[in-house]
Amino acid sequence: MKNIVLAAGYATRLGELTKNFPKPLLKIGNSTILGRMLDDIDAIDDITEHIIVTNHKFAPIFEQWATEQHYSKPITIIDDGTETNDTRLGAVNDLLLVLNTPSMRENPEGILVVAADNLLFFSFREFIDFAKQKDTSCIMCHEQPSLEKLQRTGVAELDSNNKVLGIEEKPQNPKSHWAVPPFYIYLKNDLELVRHSIENGCGKDAPGNLAHYMVEHTTMHAWQMTAGRFDIGSLDTYREAVEKYGN
Repeated sequence: MKNIVLAAGYATRLGELTKNFPKPLLKIGNSTILGRMLDDIDAIDDITEHIIVTNHKFAPIFEQWATEQHYSKPITIIDDGTETNDTRLGAVNDLLLVLNTPSMRENPEGILVVAADNLLFFSFREFIDFAKQKDTSCIMCHEQPSLEKLQRTGVAELDSNNKVLGIEEKPQNPKSHWAVPPFYIYLKNDLELVRHSIENGCGKDAPGNLAHYMVEHTTMHAWQMTAGRFDIGSLDTYREAVEKYGN
C-alpha cells in the first residue's frame, strides 16, 4: 500500500507564514506537522512508499526536505505544476496524477490517502488493519456533537456494522453525528473507479468529494477513530499546536 500525502494547497489562512513555505513542513517542536505523521505511517509494514503531491511553488522545498529524511520507505515528490491558489488543480486531480503515473498503472497497489495538516493521537496501523479486516475501501469517522461543526465537514451515515450508507458534504441538516476527517483507504480493486471519478461527475476540489462519489459506486466501511486529532487550519490553531504539543 502506498501512502499518498495531499500537500498541494497554499494555506492562505496562515498568511505570511505560508506565503513562501508549505504548511506541512511547519515546525512543531523538533519535528514538523508532516514529519509527525510520517513517523507513524513509515513504521507500518503494509506501506511501501510515501508519495507527496505538492505544487510547483513548494516542490523544491519538499525535494530538499526529502533528501534530509531517513525513513525506511522511499519518498517521491510529485509537482502538480500549479503556482497560485487560484490555479490549483484540486485534491482529487492531484490524486489522479499519482494513479496515472506509469508505476501505479503497471504495478497498482492500494492507497492510504492523507491530508498533511493534522496532528493525530492514534496510529494509522489501526485504520489499515480495519480495512484489511473488512476487505473494502474505508473512511475514518469520529463523533461530533456540534451541529455547527457538522455543517462544515463531511457527515457519514453508518449501519450497525460500520458500512457507509452515505456521505453528505457540509449538510445543513446532518443525518448523523459521524464527522469524516480527510483520511481514506482505497483498495487496489477500486482504483479504476477513482481514476474515472472526475469524468463521471465527482467534484475535484476536496478529498471528501471523492469519498462521497465512491460510496455511491462501491462498498465502503468507516473506522471509528480511537483518539483525537488536531486540525491546523489557521494561524491561531498553528500557534496553539506549537504551545500544546511542541514538547
